[in-house]
Amino acid sequence: MKSSFFLLLLNLFFVVTFLPLFSQNKPDLTDEIALKLSALPLNCIDQEYPNKPGHTYGSADETGFSPKALHPVFYGCFDWHSSVHAHWMLVRLLKIKPDIANKNEIIAKLNSSFNKQAVEVEKEYFTKYVTGKGFERTYGWAWLLKLDEELVSWDNPIAGQWHENLQPLIGQIIELWMEYLPKQTYPNRTGVHPNSAFALGFAIDWARENGNKEFEKELINKSLDFYGDDRETPAHLEPDGADFFSPSLEITDLMRRILSRNDFEKWLDSFYTQKGIDRISQIPVVSDLSDYQTVHLVGLSFSRAWCMKGIAKSLSEGHPLKPHFEQTAQKLLSNALPLVFDGNYGGEHWLASFALMALE
Repeated sequence: MKSSFFLLLLNLFFVVTFLPLFSQNKPDLTDEIALKLSALPLNCIDQEYPNKPGHTYGSADETGFSPKALHPVFYGCFDWHSSVHAHWMLVRLLKIKPDIANKNEIIAKLNSSFNKQAVEVEKEYFTKYVTGKGFERTYGWAWLLKLDEELVSWDNPIAGQWHENLQPLIGQIIELWMEYLPKQTYPNRTGVHPNSAFALGFAIDWARENGNKEFEKELINKSLDFYGDDRETPAHLEPDGADFFSPSLEITDLMRRILSRNDFEKWLDSFYTQKGIDRISQIPVVSDLSDYQTVHLVGLSFSRAWCMKGIAKSLSEGHPLKPHFEQTAQKLLSNALPLVFDGNYGGEHWLASFALMALE
């Protein structure tokens, strides 16, 4: 009884303290919300433990390596990919909120991370260890390119320096990805990290921003091969119990990048059933915010929202899914945004960057 009463008081405190910050109709990235979101990556980028390094030991000599020894840049935030998109988030906030109150703290943190020697160690990891070539393929690779895309597209001297320092690692990832694409026979349609459509979409964005036509062509060809003939996708079976992606929406968000509007709408009209649309429009039920897997479903609301926003922008005014996706995206955002601050490290180490993606 005492525990239940304490949880009730905690929830009431949260509602009174944080809920007024979020518009229930159309959540906006206000300065106050941006500042609160930025605190989460700032708190975890230098937090080495708990940690899920994903390292495959090739010999007994490696058993003493700490996460920071293996990854001197992206060692915090529980795992490598979460650290990468935490860095992306801080760069993005500096870019769109140049007067954010903790600007100096963010710059100092990023200056510390993006140093040439540490980046070289990160690069070497992918060729030095037994399974290095497959490390973070392709989810972490995609977020790394998103980070670099943010820097490349920002006309700012310090961003230019960070971008330059990252290039050895970026070059290594592009080389590995180009090597992997011809071998990637089948797509991964899961709702978690290995999802192929998510990574292909981010990689295409990077290739276009950087003018890498060869990489872009290979990515587009692979996307069309994987998804061009998809029909009546079983979206009514989504989600799985720990999904933070909608497999069907990730595919749709990818295809809107590579098809003309007319071709995309034809493809879309045969891709979804009404039953599937109804299902992905429902707010995911999150039964336990403290569970490191169940909390993924909060991220699902955010990724659904950013996909729906991107898809809606690509549709003509008369398409019925345009207003539906616009409205559903806001509903998902309104429900999920307060939950970013209401769990534990299982959500705090990554959800803020998903929230930022969805808010924009």
